[in-house]
Amino acid sequence: MFGWEFPPKIYGGLAVASYGITKGLSGQGDMDITFCMPKPTGDEERFLNVIGMDQVPVVWRDVNYDYLRSRLRGHMTPELYYDLRNHIYADFSYMHVNDIGCMEFAGGYPQNLHDEINNFSIIAGVVARQQQFDIIHAHDWLTYPAGVHAKLVSGRPLCIHVHATDFDRSRGHVNPTVYGIEKNGMDYADCIMCVSELTRRTVINEYHQDPRKVFAVHNAVYPLSQEYLDIPRPDHSKEKIVTFLGRITMQKGPEYFVEAASMVLHRTRNIRFVMAGSGDMMDAMITLAAERDIADRFHFPGFMKGKQVYEVYKNSDVFVMPSVSEPFGIAPLEAMQCGTPSIISKQSGCGEILDKVIKVDYWDINAMADAIYAICNYPSLFRYLQEEGMKEVAGITWEKVGQKVRGLYENVLRNYK
Repeated sequence: MFGWEFPPKIYGGLAVASYGITKGLSGQGDMDITFCMPKPTGDEERFLNVIGMDQVPVVWRDVNYDYLRSRLRGHMTPELYYDLRNHIYADFSYMHVNDIGCMEFAGGYPQNLHDEINNFSIIAGVVARQQQFDIIHAHDWLTYPAGVHAKLVSGRPLCIHVHATDFDRSRGHVNPTVYGIEKNGMDYADCIMCVSELTRRTVINEYHQDPRKVFAVHNAVYPLSQEYLDIPRPDHSKEKIVTFLGRITMQKGPEYFVEAASMVLHRTRNIRFVMAGSGDMMDAMITLAAERDIADRFHFPGFMKGKQVYEVYKNSDVFVMPSVSEPFGIAPLEAMQCGTPSIISKQSGCGEILDKVIKVDYWDINAMADAIYAICNYPSLFRYLQEEGMKEVAGITWEKVGQKVRGLYENVLRNYK
């Protein structure tokens, strides 16, 4: 399995999903998982075998480096694979190599991200020669080239997991390089797992994939640990708190949250709004809140992680996710676990498995404002969404996801030639 994120070095929903899927699979007892990531911390849980790609020794033989660098600027293709394979030992080296002969990775999302993706894919070929495995599973576009290379080296089938597409991230302004990497990975995949039916349709329609190999596999949540269960819910009888928590980027629709907040605050002043997170639209949202004359009731606490996230959920009376295009969206499920009623956009994949939430179109700020006002002012509605939401999300487990993924693995192995 190839992944770019994994706890405890968490960057976002991709890390949460990678952890949940592997945990759900490992609980089956007869599943051995080797998880390859750029730069582990060493503190990862040991229910799976973790390989740091920055710890794999590498050595090139008889290579024209200028030629090689020029070829590696694209994603892995069969032509590139066959061109390279005669030059590769089981161990090899390449440009940014440290004292022990391993390629260096910054981890995360550095300025030279595409270089790191290419380097990751090359090392995947080494790992594929060294390891014994039945199937390859690559998470998100960053590791699709690695999955393709591992398939070409080993002859084993490839599953890819689509957590998002560039159509979701860019509001239609698709990056052709990223699209090419995504499309190449999908073309070579024997099974494509999508986090929602919404994403499945995007893969079929925009990436021209055979519907027979594309499946929706929704995400889930783990039960809260006692540490998080013990976080108290403050008394908000005099003043309510409404929260947006996530990346402050155009995909997440933060401007619609600000506009809805402005409409609510023209009706009542006993509500505070919180936009927790960071992103390239943060300054614009601060300016917009000031322009709407609601800055005194609007707060920007910054990026949250770990326990802080659940403290924010517990301290909120309403959670809002107004995403323009959300492949899944785990945050509402986490908020519901904490007893916080949620409002989500109809353009969110998690809405396919959630009923005890209020769903509005992301652009319908009137409906969003009405829903916020109603939850904050009608205790019976708050209690219903709180109690029924907690019951609903308790039945959405990673163990069930693991069983579905296992079934898809077995189907691929039965039919793989």
